[in-house]
Amino acid sequence: MQLAVIIPAAGASRRYVESAKAQGVEVARQKIDEDLGGRPLLHRTVELFTKLPEVGVIIVAGPADDGAYEQFAFRHADKLSVLGVKNCRGGLEHRYQTVWNALKMVPETCTHVMVHDAARPCASAALIERVVEAARAGHAAVIPGMDVPDTLKRVSEATVRASEPDPVAAILGGDAGRGPLARTVEITVDRTRLVAVQTPQLFAASLLKRAYAQKDLSSTDDAQLVERLGEPVVVVEGEPTNIKITRAGDLALARAILGFRAPGDKPAHMRF
Repeated sequence: MQLAVIIPAAGASRRYVESAKAQGVEVARQKIDEDLGGRPLLHRTVELFTKLPEVGVIIVAGPADDGAYEQFAFRHADKLSVLGVKNCRGGLEHRYQTVWNALKMVPETCTHVMVHDAARPCASAALIERVVEAARAGHAAVIPGMDVPDTLKRVSEATVRASEPDPVAAILGGDAGRGPLARTVEITVDRTRLVAVQTPQLFAASLLKRAYAQKDLSSTDDAQLVERLGEPVVVVEGEPTNIKITRAGDLALARAILGFRAPGDKPAHMRF
């Protein structure tokens, strides 16, 4: 097995920034730039794969926008090149565009391609090995997943207020609604055999390239494109600690999982 690892890192971190602002915190940088044990989060994610003997190349796909890519390269290109990483531009709008751009750089000598979210720095070596072992056993598409423990409900798109609007507030230009915003439950979803899917996802290179040759590439993960071909995808056990940094509070959880302190908790000379 000769592995190429693709790490999509083209996102704008909108939910991360918005969640921080909602907590009254101004965020000056994207989540992949945040300090994680003295190094940027992105570098911690890349390091998950640098010592894997099967890995022949790691490709990080950064922002598509010229200015954003220049900033990305300024912050990361030199340090990532020391780790043997190749960089490319990602897509403007969708994750699949980013993966597709990186897939074009995968050498023909690579038999398999692994795709891992840049914002998942907590995947363990045991999890990665579990995915690789399933591929060695002959499965052409392997993804990690966790059984869903919670009750799932589909809710309305529209929001409602908990009580009647306040006409006085409406006249004065204030918030006319009372109570928090809420959505109405439409149906409870049967969670039997449902799994929450994670990365890394591993595919035979020829299969993933065939999946990306389809006209309809709309998807939320790469396995979905393989499923669309009618090809089997197997799920191995994921990890509850393999979290994706999506909102500001997730960073503190990642630090706790990995045993790192926040920069403000360290001596000044050791801060990122």
